[in-house]
Amino acid sequence: MVLDSFLDGDELLDAVSRSMSALHERYYGRAPANAKSRMMGDDLLACVLGGVYNDVEKTMIELEHGAIVQETRSTFQTAMQQKFIAEVERLSGRRVLAFISNHHVGPDLEIELFVLGTHAEAAD
Repeated sequence: MVLDSFLDGDELLDAVSRSMSALHERYYGRAPANAKSRMMGDDLLACVLGGVYNDVEKTMIELEHGAIVQETRSTFQTAMQQKFIAEVERLSGRRVLAFISNHHVGPDLEIELFVLGTHAEAAD
């Protein structure tokens, strides 16, 4: 999807939630059960995803191997960070200055944090 203009407000938040869900579905084999994005101030975009673990990960967690799931997820998120950043930059027109991703086993949550620059910084 190519945008004629950048999004903001609720349109941006909804688009980021859909985009993060689509990336999870493509690369993890299933979409999260839910996703919600919020701006925290002018420069921090947070996307919280629930129900992110696939059946293999859930089984590993049930068998008390949650640390392996966390390590694998963290490694994969680091490898994938440019795809997540590119989506937020494409949708918002703002450069992502920092990206932080983390997840939690119980409850089953993942959070993607994006520290955004100004619109002018996007051109740099």
